Amino acid sequence: MEELYLLLGGPQGGGVETAGSVLTAALAAAGYGVMSDREYYSNIVGRHSYIHFTISARRFPRSLTYPVHLVGTMDAESVFTHFHEVVKGGILVYDSGLANTRLQQVISMEPEVMERVKERMASAGAQQMTIAAAVEAATRMGARTVGIDYRAVLSDASKKLGASSVEVQRYRNTILIGAAAEVMGIDDEELRTGFEKRFSSRNPKAIESNMAVVDIVRDEVPKDVKGSLRLDPSALDVEEMISASGNDVIGMAKIVGGVRYQSYYPITPASDESFFIEAHQVVKGQGGQQVGSIVVFQTEDELAAINSAIGAALTGARAATATSGPGFSLMVEGLGWAGHNEVPVLITLYQRGGPSTGQPTRGEQAELLFSLFASHGEFPRIVIASGDIEEAFYDTIKALNWAEKYQVPVIHLVDKFMANVISSMPMPDLGKVKVERGSLITKASGPMKRFDLSSPISPRPVIGSGAITWYTGDEHNEWGHISEDPVNRIRMYDKRMRKLDIMDAEIPPEERATYYGDDNADFLLVGWGFVKGAALDALEELRAQGLRGAYLHLRVFSPFPSKYVKEIISKFDPSRVIDVENNYLGQAAKVIEMNTGIEIDRFIVKYTGRPIYRHELVEAVKRILEGKSVREVLAYGE
Repeated sequence: MEELYLLLGGPQGGGVETAGSVLTAALAAAGYGVMSDREYYSNIVGRHSYIHFTISARRFPRSLTYPVHLVGTMDAESVFTHFHEVVKGGILVYDSGLANTRLQQVISMEPEVMERVKERMASAGAQQMTIAAAVEAATRMGARTVGIDYRAVLSDASKKLGASSVEVQRYRNTILIGAAAEVMGIDDEELRTGFEKRFSSRNPKAIESNMAVVDIVRDEVPKDVKGSLRLDPSALDVEEMISASGNDVIGMAKIVGGVRYQSYYPITPASDESFFIEAHQVVKGQGGQQVGSIVVFQTEDELAAINSAIGAALTGARAATATSGPGFSLMVEGLGWAGHNEVPVLITLYQRGGPSTGQPTRGEQAELLFSLFASHGEFPRIVIASGDIEEAFYDTIKALNWAEKYQVPVIHLVDKFMANVISSMPMPDLGKVKVERGSLITKASGPMKRFDLSSPISPRPVIGSGAITWYTGDEHNEWGHISEDPVNRIRMYDKRMRKLDIMDAEIPPEERATYYGDDNADFLLVGWGFVKGAALDALEELRAQGLRGAYLHLRVFSPFPSKYVKEIISKFDPSRVIDVENNYLGQAAKVIEMNTGIEIDRFIVKYTGRPIYRHELVEAVKRILEGKSVREVLAYGE
């Protein structure tokens, strides 16, 4: 097989995430491209959680899709929820000891989901609402089923490891790992690498214990399915790759990009980025010597987070903060102060489902308009959005450079999907990385015009340089002193706002929007963020069906590449331009209309909190192109 789709499900806190990370590391170590997305409830322990994979022997995966080749389950809820999502000829692994478990006994399942499960099972011919009936239904739908007695496996493990019956429960997720490894033909050496990555080679006991349980499980897998989902040898043409979450990749980029102060207040899903930086806050050079350190500061709230980052930036430190929607809502007063005082600060904004607390652990793209207009008054800012983790690495460093070069706040939009997805990518080319600090002055003396009107971008003497400067939230003159004079107001206002023209002239439009496709494409998808991968993969599938399309990937929304975007969209029949977004309004389409005058009136949107899957996007595009619809609302995924 060239490409494999996999789903592992179980209770939150039951080790599904660990199983996913072990398999991801093992497959990446074997040279495969891997993308694994964790979907989970806002719950510490008990609610349904699952890891959804795309694994490829020929490329780095860009999207997720259904049905899948293998569904591995730890509990009854996972069987009921996903039994119907196995492709014909695929495999469902389940705990045979749960055969008599009834649907009504799954008290953690939401009522709406339970009703859908009843409907699915009934339509599949199930006479009873039990695990046994769900397994039979999966068989009738073309799946091969593998029942493993989890209790018996754990009993054998207890004897083999000399552990109590309570202690071996921690290996329940290892049963999933072993079954998946046996079906996919992952050998012990590759699997051991996965365990080492998760548990560290400094904990050999945990590694050996898990490998012992895997050996037991391998013997339980029927011969007719062993290796039946084996991937082709990897054909990825890369010398080195890394496998990491979006949070971690952005953390890496901030370290490489020279961040020396990172503030945060704990919030899902942004916090993991700061945790990563804190774990690597001693910065070392190529020779291993310490060349610097990063202050990572957990503040009492988000307003303090942005204000402390602003303070750090005023001293000359390259400063950043990270948050999600509710936290960004609190930051906007500080954002306005930074814009007014021309302070370079990076805000990494991880978008999740809103409004209010909304869906804390689910994804969305509903903060684009908010980020463009956040805080009162008018001031220049850069708003950049990344489409995959490789883009996110380089975009983070660009954002840091732009903040200091143009002396503006920069908002980096990242989908929750990208934050929590673990993907493999080529090792970043550090030769492409350049740190640009703009007109920074670290040594000076005496009073200085911090807001010198001779140029829209003034020299930036920092606090501690010896220069004497003044800052205030009120309108000020070029010295920084408060002034309400109308002539001065015009001069200072124009000084700040002219930066938009400078940025628009200096940042190439191709860096702000990317066109993917042939010149003879007959329809155009327009999107941004994590939509990118699903859109590009959907286009490949549609091309195989005779439909030639292109994708316009929007990356920088302020300053918006108006002329470039207008030229591209204008080449297409308006009825064949389709906006694709994870929000209700089609916010990017509104930004396009505001900046180009072009109104897009065909939409594919999703706001369930789940990512756009390739299979549902393909079908939605076809319905619009066939004239059956002008607005498709996607809803796949539990």
